[in-house]
Amino acid sequence: MFVSDLRKDFYDVIRGKRILVLVHFDIDGICASKILQSLFRTDHILYTVVPVQTRTDLINSFQQHAEQVKHLVLINCGGCVDLVDLLQPPDDLIFFVADNHRPLDICNIYSGEQIRILTKLDDDEEVPAFDDVFREDESEDEESDEEGQKRPRFDEEVLEKRRARRQWEQQRQKILFDYTQFSHYGSSTATLMFDLAWKLSKDSNELLWWAIIGETEQLMSERIEQDKYLLVTASLQNHVSRLNHKTQDEQPLDCLRISFEKELRLALYRHWSFVESMRHSLYSATTLKLWTLKGEKRLHELLAEMGLPLSQCRQKYCGMDVSLRNELQPLLESKAEKYGLDNLLFASFYITHGFRSRFSAMDYVYATSALLETNDKEKTAADAFLEVTDSLSISKLTVLEKGIESSKQQLEAVYRQMQTFLDMNQVISAGPFLYATVIEGTPDARFFAAPHCLSLLARFTLRAHVAVSRSKKSRSLPLIITTPDVRASEPNICLVCGIPPVSEESHRNYPTERGRSQQVF
Repeated sequence: MFVSDLRKDFYDVIRGKRILVLVHFDIDGICASKILQSLFRTDHILYTVVPVQTRTDLINSFQQHAEQVKHLVLINCGGCVDLVDLLQPPDDLIFFVADNHRPLDICNIYSGEQIRILTKLDDDEEVPAFDDVFREDESEDEESDEEGQKRPRFDEEVLEKRRARRQWEQQRQKILFDYTQFSHYGSSTATLMFDLAWKLSKDSNELLWWAIIGETEQLMSERIEQDKYLLVTASLQNHVSRLNHKTQDEQPLDCLRISFEKELRLALYRHWSFVESMRHSLYSATTLKLWTLKGEKRLHELLAEMGLPLSQCRQKYCGMDVSLRNELQPLLESKAEKYGLDNLLFASFYITHGFRSRFSAMDYVYATSALLETNDKEKTAADAFLEVTDSLSISKLTVLEKGIESSKQQLEAVYRQMQTFLDMNQVISAGPFLYATVIEGTPDARFFAAPHCLSLLARFTLRAHVAVSRSKKSRSLPLIITTPDVRASEPNICLVCGIPPVSEESHRNYPTERGRSQQVF
């Protein structure tokens, strides 16, 4: 069942109880859990947070902790599987599910009181009606003989009922196929949790910033469309204006401030050199084809027209002349149309804390994603989860800066591998799709044995291939990329990532039957 009032039907129910919180390994989920933990600490609610990465983790975590609690909160996990069938919980155990994965399992939606879904469906999401997918079994088409044994009846009324049931089952299969046909993502769970904090009058700039990071990650991972992002950011902008209405003179010097401004679609450019950021950003690199000599020449022409000395652009952003830094965004915006960079700017948010550096929401997403997918063999997945949680705290900027440096290494590895694919003609057309393979033993393979980095490599490779391909058909072909899983405990294991064509504006994905059966959440 869907929860309509988060405060009354969710928070008031768990207030004073011991709660088990299961959180999926993604930035939006971690931000949502940080907001929820802040609310729990304010109201002195006892809770346990357990990160889960796979369906096996979900089952094991439930079996280890479920006896101690009567209320479970599942963040970005559990919504797409039948929880009652999978976990076999006792009848008095209540699940609260906040999951951005779609489609939600139909049994969870109509499970009654035991499974309560906190997630709000988007306007374009439709759920099949109960009567269209569930029906009580009928036994009226059988009668008992003298010995008490049942035998089938063949009168006209029974035959008509059987015919109607077959038609209903065929229609049910069609409805369920249409509903489960595409896997995609809904609204950010972190934004949902901030909405709860706001209704409880316990919101703050820090909680709002975590919601902004969760929403920005959805956009950067191409999980939501640009128009949906703009709708949500309009709402977040209202909260920013409400919580940051005082001027700097009216607030302490070390206060936390959030601003809503235009942002360049360049990776970590405030913490890198401008040239390196242009080269390793997916949008600018694939638009200007910066891995080619012609592309490098166009970049130099762009810098010359902007009046930016190459020596300034090759040093760290913080070392550039202040006048050049202040003029960088307007200059780029003025030359964007000429060089095909029409979508170089987008609406985003910044955070400042006293006199420390400014960070954008994009910076946080890059840094936290790199920390979550660390290739340090001495760290477990749980260690990475805790490190990301720490990096979101404003008081622990050293952890965030470590993530920024790790993200630079990831982006450099992605760029090198993309260039290798193109130089060696390793993006191969297999008819209805393209495919590429990271060769076993490649030094950078350790970076790609993680979902976010592998997905980034796939998007970078496909857009770069389309940019240089002479075939117009390449825009309508999806890409499948494989890489050896160097983190696997067993040999000869590989990871496979598939992304839709460049021409496809929707971010919905069509899973295979095997992929659907093995879908984690």
